[in-house]
Amino acid sequence: MTVVELFKQPPQPSPTAWRRAGRRVRVVATHDRTRTAGRVAVRHSMYLLGGTRIVTRRAWDGRTAARYERLMRAAEAAGNMELAADWDERGRQFRAARHQRRMDLIMAPQKLAKSAAMGTAATAGCLVLLGGAMAIHSGDVADVAVPMMTVIELIHWLVVIASVVWGPLVAVGPWLALLGLWAVGRHQHTAPQWALPVAQRSNGGGPITPSIVVTAMRDLGVAALRNAIKEMGDAGAAMLSPIVIAGCGVEVDVTLPSGVSTEEVQGRRRKLAENLNRHEHEVFITIPEAARTVRLWIADSGALDEPIGPSPLVLDADATADYKAGRAPWGQDLRGDAAAISLYQRHMLITGLSNQGKTASLRALALWLALDKTVEFRIGDLKGVGDWAMFDGLATVLIQGPTDDHVVAVTEMAEEGVREMERRLLAPPGTQFDPLVLLVDEAQVAFMCPVKGEDGRPYGGTKATSRYFMAARKIHNQGRAVNVTLWQGTQDPTDQNLPKLVREGAHIRAALVLGTEAQAKMALGDKAVDGGAAPHKLRQGLDKGTVVVAGDGVKLAPGQSSITIRTHYIDDEQAVELAERAKARRAGVTTLARLTVVEQVDALADIASVLGDTPRLRTQEVLQLLAERNPGEYREWKFTDLRQVLEAADAAPHKSDGQMVVDRRRVLDALAARDDEPREAAGR
Repeated sequence: MTVVELFKQPPQPSPTAWRRAGRRVRVVATHDRTRTAGRVAVRHSMYLLGGTRIVTRRAWDGRTAARYERLMRAAEAAGNMELAADWDERGRQFRAARHQRRMDLIMAPQKLAKSAAMGTAATAGCLVLLGGAMAIHSGDVADVAVPMMTVIELIHWLVVIASVVWGPLVAVGPWLALLGLWAVGRHQHTAPQWALPVAQRSNGGGPITPSIVVTAMRDLGVAALRNAIKEMGDAGAAMLSPIVIAGCGVEVDVTLPSGVSTEEVQGRRRKLAENLNRHEHEVFITIPEAARTVRLWIADSGALDEPIGPSPLVLDADATADYKAGRAPWGQDLRGDAAAISLYQRHMLITGLSNQGKTASLRALALWLALDKTVEFRIGDLKGVGDWAMFDGLATVLIQGPTDDHVVAVTEMAEEGVREMERRLLAPPGTQFDPLVLLVDEAQVAFMCPVKGEDGRPYGGTKATSRYFMAARKIHNQGRAVNVTLWQGTQDPTDQNLPKLVREGAHIRAALVLGTEAQAKMALGDKAVDGGAAPHKLRQGLDKGTVVVAGDGVKLAPGQSSITIRTHYIDDEQAVELAERAKARRAGVTTLARLTVVEQVDALADIASVLGDTPRLRTQEVLQLLAERNPGEYREWKFTDLRQVLEAADAAPHKSDGQMVVDRRRVLDALAARDDEPREAAGR
């Protein structure tokens, strides 16, 4: 061997070889068999460790007063001092009994020795007497020792058996003990979820217990919450109110420790649901009235996928409605209680994604209200596929279609509703009016319409020049006072197809499935969503007809900002039947496909016309001349109507020669001043 060969370095592995080896290691480490073997090892190890921990804690609780101390602290934390005193008394009794047992144990050896000596002497005496009896019977004195020898032989065989069994028992005993600890851990599911078999990774919708809720909160990923639970002597039990059955699930209030906000819990709804072995849609988080508290409603697994019963309107052929005092049976809340809604003088907005039950939910309310024969409906269906066809002969106006012409007709219907509202507002105080409901389904079509009228004003849009937008705003502002209300149904809300001022003008705001939290806030408002309303968490296609409702008209628990309702579905055939029942309670109603647009009269100009050249004219004569000029508009006018118009123009009637008259000069001055206002505004 040469010197060069002696000092020659061994060959180094090439980078390619290292990469190949790394890939092989990664393949082996990530192989399904490796993962399965790892889960099995971790699972059974944790069963053993968890079982040891549980048995140790049970033994400690059984030997000490730790259990009573823990429960006493939990009662004190909950403010239940009576229960705390009860646990304190039970702990005292336990300690007294334990002391007595220890004192008895000290005296036990002396008592045991005495008892053993007495027992041995008594047994020997009995055996001798038995042997004597046998000897007398057989006549053989040796029989006296037979019972004693039999017992000795029995003891001998017991010792032999024990010596044979003891060795294997000592060898197997520790393994049996470990098996017992493993079985306890397996029964209590002490292994982590990821290590369990797929079939056992959840409790399959099992009952919700306090320990499950506390564990779910602890593992939520909030450090302050986790640390606070660990430091609690009762392991977090004081955080929970009693768990109560609430419909198809349970409800529990959780008082959060200092340093943990309700928003942190709300923002982790999915993780909380998974910790509770539920799907996200089966857990609802709301904020009750109590401070620093979240209310959890946890559904039974799969319960929300079951349909609710039919509508009471379908079941009860004699059902009636009362617009003012009644409540519409809309469905069931999550507790399973009937959810009824008051529609009296309330504007409504219902939104949701397409094909999620918006029209059916809105129509169910209209069908109930139609059973009150005093209510007039004017309906604009901008979808036009027949969802509202059963209201033909029930509504005074029924416009059906998606085109721009239909939008124009619906806008004119809304503007006529404004004129009707204004006429009612000008009526004498105390005048009673029948309810008028203007219902526009697919209202987003109206807001997005690009058509302009002859005056250049657009029918759609969200500006002050938009005719539909302004009509909706006017009705929202003053309509409810005279029983004129506006119901709108829209889909996929945005600022363009559902302006902020319009959506905030509704008293009842309901939302079905929505795509984002931003849309949920548009539909229901920031307060409702921040308080737990989550229509964007509903499942598209699976939660059809489920609405989240905020605002007025529904009964909410103190501190609650919204309620989730699973609405009754009324199909087209049932809707037709209900509509026929409503028609039977009314006189024949003629349904128009479009309102005839009536130009708004100029009352002040008409008054000036009937005055002619007369300087003054009695008010009764003015009313008579107005009725002759336009009977449809002025036939029902009274002095109060005339006075309101003239006072508004600063040309009020006054007395002359003891009679109320209208002054021609004042009326003309008022007309001139009114005509000058637009020019002055343009100059500014």
